[in-house]
Amino acid sequence: MKDKFSANSRLWSVRHCREFASFKKYVVNPRNIAFLMQVYRIKDIKIFYPIDVDATVKTLNEMKNRVDEGQNLYYALDGKDVGIYPFIIGDNKPFVLVLPGGGYGDVCSLVEGYSTALRLNEMGYNAFVGQYSVGKNAHYPNPQDDVAQMLKYVFDNAKNLSIDTKNYAVCGFSAGGHLAASWGTKTIGYEKYGLPKPKALFLAYPVITMGAKTHKGSRKKLLGENCNDVDMQAKYSIEKQVNKDYPATFIWQCKSDTVVSFANSVMLVDTLKKCGCKCEFMPVDDKVHGWGLANNTPAQGWLERAVELWQER
Repeated sequence: MKDKFSANSRLWSVRHCREFASFKKYVVNPRNIAFLMQVYRIKDIKIFYPIDVDATVKTLNEMKNRVDEGQNLYYALDGKDVGIYPFIIGDNKPFVLVLPGGGYGDVCSLVEGYSTALRLNEMGYNAFVGQYSVGKNAHYPNPQDDVAQMLKYVFDNAKNLSIDTKNYAVCGFSAGGHLAASWGTKTIGYEKYGLPKPKALFLAYPVITMGAKTHKGSRKKLLGENCNDVDMQAKYSIEKQVNKDYPATFIWQCKSDTVVSFANSVMLVDTLKKCGCKCEFMPVDDKVHGWGLANNTPAQGWLERAVELWQER
């Protein structure tokens, strides 16, 4: 493949890569690295986010190669910056919908989405990365509406894509973890939209509550002018919406997370246990937020453990 990316490639070259034209406005995100993309290299993302540079470079090159082979890597679903990235292996394998984080202000697919999807492909599963409503468009229930739209797209095209839709999973990071967790509820998730329940959820350092222990930036963007309304806080606090029918859930987070309080994961785990729901919790002795795939860290292997939980009979 000509013009392969390397750790020293400028982010500008990623944004303006011909193969990424259909999603160029989303690929270099979050915004605090995008505005200096002519200066920063791929390896410089580590200044802001604890990414695995090698995995990021590998993933970008694989994405470029897939487009060169004729695959479409992004489908826009409407006019509100909502879409889906298909990472397809076909073979009638199950799929995972991956929802990166970003505090409901960005969708950090470069940090948490693409590499996770590619790893799922390597493990033998189809994957989709979701581009959902953020910023001024993040007001509830827009993000949940977006997930419904993404899944309807997958279900409607399952035959052509050779995908098994019977036992899908949803994976989310940080605020994307809140979105994934909300999809597992009946009140604001799958049942509200008349769609099948996911078999499993993979939640990485998730925002769970909209109460006192929340990530305030995520709450402000999601609830807007109602961010201090206790009824709305309760409606979008996942720990208050769980019942015995909640999907099997894998959760991991650093105990001293400096961005999202560890209490978020603990309160969901406690609620799941009280309801008798299938759950695996992986607390990590560190303080980092945003590890994503977490290669070469104390959290390495979390995705394999999550998939194992998903595939248990």
